[in-house]
Amino acid sequence: MRLRALTWIALFAGGLAACGQEAAEPPAAAPAAKPAPPAAAVAPETPADLPRGLLVAISFFERKDGKPVPKSELLMLARRDGRWQAVTHEDPASNVFHKAMAYTPPGASPGILTLGGTAAAVKLWRAGEGGLAAETLWEKDFGGRFSRMRDAEVGDVFGDGTPVIAVATHDQGVVALLRPKGGAFEVTELDQEANKFVHEIELGDLDGDGALEVYATPSDPNKLDGQEQHGEVVRYVPAKQEGRTIVADLGGRHAKEILVADVDGDGRDELYVSIEAAEGGNLAIRRYDADTPADGGRLVATLQDAMCRFLTTGDVDGDGTREMVAAAKDTGLWLLRPGADPDETWQIESIDRDSKGFEHAALLADLDEDGSDELYVASDDDREIRRYVWTGSGFAKETIYRRPGALPILTWNVMAAPASLIP
Repeated sequence: MRLRALTWIALFAGGLAACGQEAAEPPAAAPAAKPAPPAAAVAPETPADLPRGLLVAISFFERKDGKPVPKSELLMLARRDGRWQAVTHEDPASNVFHKAMAYTPPGASPGILTLGGTAAAVKLWRAGEGGLAAETLWEKDFGGRFSRMRDAEVGDVFGDGTPVIAVATHDQGVVALLRPKGGAFEVTELDQEANKFVHEIELGDLDGDGALEVYATPSDPNKLDGQEQHGEVVRYVPAKQEGRTIVADLGGRHAKEILVADVDGDGRDELYVSIEAAEGGNLAIRRYDADTPADGGRLVATLQDAMCRFLTTGDVDGDGTREMVAAAKDTGLWLLRPGADPDETWQIESIDRDSKGFEHAALLADLDEDGSDELYVASDDDREIRRYVWTGSGFAKETIYRRPGALPILTWNVMAAPASLIP
């Protein structure tokens, strides 16, 4: 598997740089962990129809003048009549969809919100004659080498019931809010810093005061050689007119993935930061609470991998307590269970070491509404979207989509959405 990872990096070094991504060191040995229970031979029966499907944001690469050239693709999956049906859509104006998610503006019909790059645009797609038709909510050239909408989350950040879109961008460090007003969108740029990449946005309430906080991950420009790269996690509180506050100073390391959620079930959100390795070191996942100093953070888990760009949380076994899944680049999928003592590191179990991808997009979601979350993963090295279900003794794995053809791909995000939005 090491040869395959090295081949991937060699093939896409130019293309990934064009997409604002960094290459990583070859995988180290798998982390010491408790062996996973054996997976069940037969997956539990899936309902013939599911009320929600999946939106998958993809770049696929074509060869042009000997170089990989990215193009955007939105893959939409819905389970109907006992099978998973796939529909795809491209946007010729952008060469990447970094994210796709369901969104309903006040007083308007729901649609599929996409974050595009080069051109950098936030668009809302709805079904029309001949396919999806777009309404552009915000488009801008940020004036740097790259101009991309990178990530977004939706929440009531002003406390007035309005679903505001918080957006992260490349490469001028812009963090912005798109606020619906009178049938249009008012754009407020909370922050801007030259030569900075912001990869991730999360919303949550760590201090429990009822005001949603906006968290973002500005870092130095991506590097392809594995050298140190300064990064931090910052916070904004729009309802209180509070600007940038550094809540995690990562020094010579950086994070492209954070998660804000109440994983421990105490009624208050926590911030989890996936701190990427430099020069072949270990990746660290750290927890920050409202009172954690910026140079602190409690270690949750260590993985002997270069990076983990997806953390997702849910209840995989239906026991009422949450787990976390970490989708590492080279060592596969890991189930993390919080310990009874908040100061101890979490229990780590391997889910699947044969699932891989540069981003390795993953999502825990209860699409079949049985009270337990399923795990949906894009294993780009295998060109598959997979579904994992806890059986009581392990995870049953099912391939729900296999990509045709041979064009290389990068999957940036997987999100659940009402099946009614999927053509």
